Amino acid sequence: MTEKDRPLRRGWTTGACATAAAKAAYTALLTGEFPDPVEITLPKGDAHPAFALATTELGDGQATAGVVKDAGDDPDVTHGALILARVRKGAHGSGVVFRAGEGVGTVTKAGLPLPPGEPAINPMPRQMLRDAIAEVAADKGDAGDVEIEIAVPGGEELAKHTLNGRLGIVGGISILGTTGIVIPYSCSAWIHSIHRGIDVARAAGLDHIAGATGTSSEAAIQKLHNMQETALIDMGDFVGGMLKYVRTHPVPRVTIAGGLGKMTKLAQGLLDLHSRRGSVDLGVLAGLAETDGGSPQLTARIKASNTAAEAFCHAQAEHIALGDAVAAAAWETAATVVAGKPIEIEIVLFDREGRLVGRAPFAPAHPACPRKLRT
Repeated sequence: MTEKDRPLRRGWTTGACATAAAKAAYTALLTGEFPDPVEITLPKGDAHPAFALATTELGDGQATAGVVKDAGDDPDVTHGALILARVRKGAHGSGVVFRAGEGVGTVTKAGLPLPPGEPAINPMPRQMLRDAIAEVAADKGDAGDVEIEIAVPGGEELAKHTLNGRLGIVGGISILGTTGIVIPYSCSAWIHSIHRGIDVARAAGLDHIAGATGTSSEAAIQKLHNMQETALIDMGDFVGGMLKYVRTHPVPRVTIAGGLGKMTKLAQGLLDLHSRRGSVDLGVLAGLAETDGGSPQLTARIKASNTAAEAFCHAQAEHIALGDAVAAAAWETAATVVAGKPIEIEIVLFDREGRLVGRAPFAPAHPACPRKLRT
C-alpha cells in the first residue's frame, strides 16, 4: 500500500488527553506512583485507549501529569500540544472542581454550553474527567473530592487560530471532544463551531448575523453592514449546516456572503459548497445571463469560460447584471431551507477584491411572501 492509499489515521481529542493526564495525576496523588501508560474509557464505553505520559511531577498535596496530543492525520491546531492536568485534594463533599490553567480559555459570553466565568472545558470532557476520577476513587477507597486544573502551555497563542475569540472564550483554547476521537478532516467540528457562533449571537440579542464563505467576503460584509464580530459566522462551505440550525434557532435577519464561484453553486441548489460536492455549472450562468437579456454570443462565451470569474467578466462587458441574477437564484435555495420561519434572507456576492458584484436584498422566507421568481 502506498502512502497515498493509506487510510487516514485517527487521533485523540484534547478532552481525552486531559482525562488521561488527570487520571494519572490523581492516581499518583493517592499512591505516589504514576500509571504509565494510563488507560481511559471513552464516552461510548466500547474503547479503552492507553496514553503515554510526557511529563510527571509529584509535589506537596498535588500531582501533575501531561500527555502530548496526537491528532492523527487531522490538521488540528492543537496537534503536538502538551495537555497538563494538575490535581489537588478538594474540600469534603466538593466533588470535582475544574480550573483553567495556562493556555486554557475562560468563557465570557452567554450562549455557550458553559456559563460565563467557567473554564472552557466542555461538558463531555468534564464528564469524562469525573468518570475517570470516580473510577480511581472507587478503586483506592477515596472520596473523589478534587480540584483539576487543565493547562496547555502555548495555548493562548494556539487560540488565535481558532474561533474562541469570536465566541468570547479568552486566554486560551477550549478542551473539546464528544467521542474522545479525532476523525481526520471531519466536517462535524466546523459545523459545531457554526452552531456555537449562532448561539452566542442569539444570547447577545443580535437580530442580524452574516455567514461568509471566506475571509475576504467576511471582511466585505462586515464593512457593508458595519457588523460587530459576534454577528459574523465562519460558515465556510456549510451554508446548509448554518441554515438548518437557524431554522430551529431563528435569527430575524441572515446574510449569506461569498465569492462568485461559491454563490453560483448556491444558485444551482447546492448547500455544501465544497468542490467535492459539485462544480460551477457554466450552463446555469449562461441561462441566467440569457434570461436577463444577454445575447446568444454572450451565452456561448459564458459556456466556454474557464472560470466563474471569466463568465462574470463577459456578462459585465454586455452590461448584464449577472451577479444580481445569481444572488436571486441563490436566495431561492437558501429560503427553501428556512421557509415558514420568521427569517429574512439576504444574499451578497463579492469579487476577489471585495467589491460588491451582486445582491438579493432582505426578503422574508415565509411561504406567503416568496420573492418573485425570475422567468
